[in-house]
Amino acid sequence: QVQLVESGGGLVQPGGSLRLSCAASGFTFSRSAMSWVRQAPGKGLEWVSGVSTSGLSRYYADSVKGRFAISRDNAKNAVYLQMNSLKPEDTAVYYCARPRVPGLYGASWSQYDYWGQGTQVTVSS
Repeated sequence: QVQLVESGGGLVQPGGSLRLSCAASGFTFSRSAMSWVRQAPGKGLEWVSGVSTSGLSRYYADSVKGRFAISRDNAKNAVYLQMNSLKPEDTAVYYCARPRVPGLYGASWSQYDYWGQGTQVTVSS
């Protein structure tokens, strides 16, 4: 049974940091590119970041480039998102997800075959 379990969300002030974690099981994690996507209240899905199977190739949406960093630990079947210099517009539910096509990231749920229940990130003073 495939499971993706996100954790690490919470309430943080603007300029603060959070580190999200995603624990994966039920599929061959080391052979899967992974991604983080988010959905703000009343808005559509937004792709945030992606990482290759080895972790050497990392990709970011322009909105988070320079502030967020994705990483993975294949020994622990985990993917992470370090979020720095957070802004109110980063407020959203964050999901880790596996793209159906490795390396093909996007803002549609149909592009992913597995995702977790999400973790809420709220950036507010």
